[in-house]
Amino acid sequence: MTRRLAQVAKKVGVSEATVSRVLNGKPGVSQATRQSVLTALDVLGYERPSQLRGERARLVGLVLPELQNPIFPAFAEVIGGALAQQGLTPVLCTQTKGGVSEADYVDLLLQQQVSGVVFAGGLFAQADAEHAHYRRLAERRIPVVLINAPIENIDFPCISCDDGVAVEQAWRHLTSLGHEKIGLVLGPADHIPSRRKLAAARTVATANGRELTAEFVERTMFSLEGGQAAASRLLDRGATGIICASDPLALGAVRAARRRGISVPDGVSVVGYDDSAFMNCTEPPLTTVRQPIEAMGRAVVELLCAQIQGGEVHHGELLFEPELVVRGSTAQAPR
Repeated sequence: MTRRLAQVAKKVGVSEATVSRVLNGKPGVSQATRQSVLTALDVLGYERPSQLRGERARLVGLVLPELQNPIFPAFAEVIGGALAQQGLTPVLCTQTKGGVSEADYVDLLLQQQVSGVVFAGGLFAQADAEHAHYRRLAERRIPVVLINAPIENIDFPCISCDDGVAVEQAWRHLTSLGHEKIGLVLGPADHIPSRRKLAAARTVATANGRELTAEFVERTMFSLEGGQAAASRLLDRGATGIICASDPLALGAVRAARRRGISVPDGVSVVGYDDSAFMNCTEPPLTTVRQPIEAMGRAVVELLCAQIQGGEVHHGELLFEPELVVRGSTAQAPR
């Protein structure tokens, strides 16, 4: 016991008496010191006293909808690194078809007494999806941060890239190249970021004296195959410019054009969204709207840590500015 006290005290940089007070549940120790002592116990391999085993672990759930889209591993890398700097360990929860559901992951994370949860894409971004598991987290006051979409009636902090600005940048780029028939490839009708992109496209089209009609708006699942099918329909209707809600959708649009013998960008221009890994290595390199992943990921961790430490946080949505990255998939409209 004395050896354990000495090792934990040395690890944390406090007296053995302070460690003893924490282990015996005595008052007079700050919450930060108390948590540091418990974390040191875990790191050194000592079992916590039974009365302290219900304390939240220094674990953070990181719930992702998939790993095939490179944007999600990119967020995981930034967030995981920033969590480690704060002494927190990310627990990666990735959904797969027919596998563990998002609600099941939430139950597992609650059983592990996690300190908080980050959601980067998922059911919260779908207005018509089941949100009961989010309400459970809110009722238990578990710190949560969402990425790229808020949940109506659940006041979690949210970090988002500005969908409206992203579409405006892409639209103005294509119109500056002479494109008049511009189509959109978006996610499902209840997908909040896609709704925002559609609203922005209609606004910028109207501002340019044009109307974005329904025939130039296609909705599909977020995959390369979905992008290919949606873009094929837009090409049938004469679109010369296509703005996509993700980079995989844009790559599907490029493939659709090639299958028809249409050159990208000479026959049709394609714009993606995210600027995920290797988009500068495609053929042609993809013009896309970049999400500021590094800044967004660090802001997520700052908000989460502030909640874990009991501080006040902004419970609205913080919008980050995207950046148009022009590469080889866009060019002057065909004459």
